[in-house]
Amino acid sequence: MSDDLTEVQTAIVPDGFVINLWNRGFGRTVGPFYSSRDAATGDEVMAFRVEEHHANGMNNCHGGMLMSFADMAWGRVISNKREIGWVTVRLTTDFLSGAHMSDWVEGTSEIITEQDDVFTVRGKIWCGDRTLITGTGVYKGIRSISRKAGEREVRGVA
Repeated sequence: MSDDLTEVQTAIVPDGFVINLWNRGFGRTVGPFYSSRDAATGDEVMAFRVEEHHANGMNNCHGGMLMSFADMAWGRVISNKREIGWVTVRLTTDFLSGAHMSDWVEGTSEIITEQDDVFTVRGKIWCGDRTLITGTGVYKGIRSISRKAGEREVRGVA
């Protein structure tokens, strides 16, 4: 999806957001996704626009899509703050409101604990002033993703 964006998709991106180019896999299928990073703190907000391929039978954003987005947006704090790739161990979400067609949905999180490459994060997904989801995620750090001249150190794997 990221490499074949329609004119509408590229015209409706709020200022400060850039596209995350996913060339393959799940992110390409359910995207496009965007992000905005605070240069001073490194804090990042991920986002997407609700489109037809995100919809459920009632023409609202499917709950599975919102959970998938929460998983990606919340785990991303580990990549950004610790330069570690991760896999999801547990995702706990509370749905508070729904997203509608064409809504701009945003999400972010913070690391609340880390021990032995296991991270717990607290996250939030929202649309405008409406909170859609709150929750926590537990993620296992699996490898370094520090950007050092093409080097990628494997963590915790022999």
